[in-house]
Amino acid sequence: MHSSGNCSGRSSRMVRRLGAAAVAVLTTGLLATPAPAIDVNLTVDDAKQILASGRDPMAKAKSAEEVRDIMQEASLQTRVGADPVKDPCGPSAILRTKRFWLEAFGRKEAIESKKQDRQIRMPPSKIQKLLDTPYLEIEVQLCGDDEYFAEGADVVFRQSSKNIRPIDVGPPERGRKNEGEGPTYRSRFTARFSYDSFDPAAKTKIVVFFPDGKLIEIPADFAKIR
Repeated sequence: MHSSGNCSGRSSRMVRRLGAAAVAVLTTGLLATPAPAIDVNLTVDDAKQILASGRDPMAKAKSAEEVRDIMQEASLQTRVGADPVKDPCGPSAILRTKRFWLEAFGRKEAIESKKQDRQIRMPPSKIQKLLDTPYLEIEVQLCGDDEYFAEGADVVFRQSSKNIRPIDVGPPERGRKNEGEGPTYRSRFTARFSYDSFDPAAKTKIVVFFPDGKLIEIPADFAKIR
């Protein structure tokens, strides 16, 4: 009987140790799970899945309203800054990541397939070229008081105390009349940043500088953008 009690005690202690170990492993696994972040390294299989995720909803859309809703939702997924629905003239930026482009091409595949009444797919060479691109493109959207308010604007990523410059900045659009409240004109411009120049999972500020010394900061948590 004494031996049986010892065995029972040892078994109980072993179960507790195993249980504690399992909890530790599970907790460690949960803590180690990486947060979503900008996808810099994608495989061809990843690309095919992303293309399908953009293509399938568009292929199923049966009305112009459904198409509009899909496009509107897509435009918000990689946008940082002001929500254009709630604040049409608030500064914002769209991050054109590799995933962004693949989903967009997936939607285009669906649209062209319907138009031509046959299956249209992105060629493998185009997919690979997109996967190999070393640049993140951003489109900055903002408002001002005259048609040329965005002329000479510059932009950087600010991560911690580091300012990361783009490899190039495109010329801004001539301001278009703003139909809502606030400044009279809206404009936009693009810039490209090398993926190896910034942390694709870091909290960031997109800082826009104007020749007159004015600046605008757009918060951008890259950990939430894919």
